[in-house]
Amino acid sequence: MTQLMVRVKICGITNPEDALFAVAQGVDALGFIFYEPSPRYVDPECVSEIVSQLPPFVTPVGVFVNTAREEILEIARSTGIQAVQLHGDETPADCLGYPFPVVRALRVGDGFDPVSLNDFPVDTFLLDTAKKGWYGGTGETFDWQIARAATAHGRIILSGGMDASNVADAVRMVNPYAVDCGSGVEAAPGRKDHDRIRGFLRAVRSVDHSARV
Repeated sequence: MTQLMVRVKICGITNPEDALFAVAQGVDALGFIFYEPSPRYVDPECVSEIVSQLPPFVTPVGVFVNTAREEILEIARSTGIQAVQLHGDETPADCLGYPFPVVRALRVGDGFDPVSLNDFPVDTFLLDTAKKGWYGGTGETFDWQIARAATAHGRIILSGGMDASNVADAVRMVNPYAVDCGSGVEAAPGRKDHDRIRGFLRAVRSVDHSARV
């Protein structure tokens, strides 16, 4: 089934300036990382301030790693995030019990089987690159043919090592529901490069969707 338009999420937002610039360029979602060891961690009070400035139809997404459901729900209540991305070792049962959409992030490495997506009670997945000791944000790509195969088992948000130079090829090959970019549009961890954001969006929108393989 051909997507009408691939969606774009910019992840690792830490300040209003980057958020509002990304929105002005036409992004569909912004990711806020609530995992304190991450250099892109942002505190809930700051996220609440940013979310209050977002226009309708831009989705603020909270990114969590092995966080208790009760804490996630409290952060969602206080910040206004409208979806949650579980990026740790969460089980299928950990994906249940939320009043908003849940994205299960999975790390793709040796032995990854796209059929494993069927084990989770969600229909949207983010695929990122597996790297020992990392929960995400590696800035490295993986075999996009695996992501293409995974589209048979759910909506796929493609992540990992994309920037303006390769995202169009990724979209053509995978035909994902969305693409997610963090480090590929940064000047430094947690600080976005506005020219790179602009170039990333331009590259995504340049794809002739009817010509995808």
